[in-house]
Amino acid sequence: MSPLRYGLPKNVVLYSLPFPAPWGYWANAPWLRMILARVKPQLLHVHYAAGYGVLGRLSGFHPRILSIWGSDVFVAPYQSGFQRRVIQKNLRSYDMLCATGNAIAQQARSVCDGLGDIRITPFGVDTEKFRPNPTKKDASKITIGTVKKYHPFYGIDLLVRAFARVRQRFLESEPEIGRRLRLLLVGSGDHKAEIEALVKSLGISDVSEVLGPVPHHEVPDYLNRLDVYACPSRSESFGVAVLEASACGVPVVVTNVGGLPEVVEDGKTGFIVPPENLDALAEAIETLVRRPDLRAQMGQAGREMVAERYSWDESVRIMENVYAEAIALGGK
Repeated sequence: MSPLRYGLPKNVVLYSLPFPAPWGYWANAPWLRMILARVKPQLLHVHYAAGYGVLGRLSGFHPRILSIWGSDVFVAPYQSGFQRRVIQKNLRSYDMLCATGNAIAQQARSVCDGLGDIRITPFGVDTEKFRPNPTKKDASKITIGTVKKYHPFYGIDLLVRAFARVRQRFLESEPEIGRRLRLLLVGSGDHKAEIEALVKSLGISDVSEVLGPVPHHEVPDYLNRLDVYACPSRSESFGVAVLEASACGVPVVVTNVGGLPEVVEDGKTGFIVPPENLDALAEAIETLVRRPDLRAQMGQAGREMVAERYSWDESVRIMENVYAEAIALGGK
């Protein structure tokens, strides 16, 4: 089986396995074993506890690491009893388990009893690319928004309703502020049309932008247009998009679900509000709209938090330490 390139760096080799998912997770095991025998790696790092977790387990290779990503323990185990048993077997078969946050690690333990230590290997943010850029802001506007997939999980509908409510309050009480408010939504997903319809029904189309997906290298530009980043998710495994906003010096408002409380210091880098609580969401946004000084303080604190805990270099250092530990253990 010949290696592939696809424009990757010269020191990265990509091998393509012959069978597609889902049965390929089982059927590709002999090919994977053949590749491993030829390459003789120091370790095997597998991502996702469901499909690829099966393939890694069937490889028989040690030491092997499994990274758990979120839906593989929050969603997949509840799709069928068979799926749950497979994931449990996978989780127990690896020499080391990793998760991007404590919420994912806790959920993995609730799915599979008796798991040992799970290493926390957080997402890293490139703080050179994701950084404050005041030139992108329009000082005549106060922009609230998000860069997030259009999916019911992420509560974009709640953000739209909260924005409409806040804007109406300001138009009635402080019209000069109300006229400055704007809504900016950016993302992919099948529910974009539903969000557009909601925006129209609430009469805020003229002050809203509902955009599709943008290249990742353009995301910092859109984040820097925001004065407040909101992520009122109903379910969230970690919250890397929130960290990217914080790295750009934007204060954040998030719901108290999943891994979001891990990436926000309530009252310092942003506000954490109860899920599905439109009143609390609107109140937090209104507070930040009213207080530019607080926006600046929270944005600076968020930038400092990301630089200290979630920078790309720090996350790589953590992952390298995990690799060194796995190699030293040598497998079960």
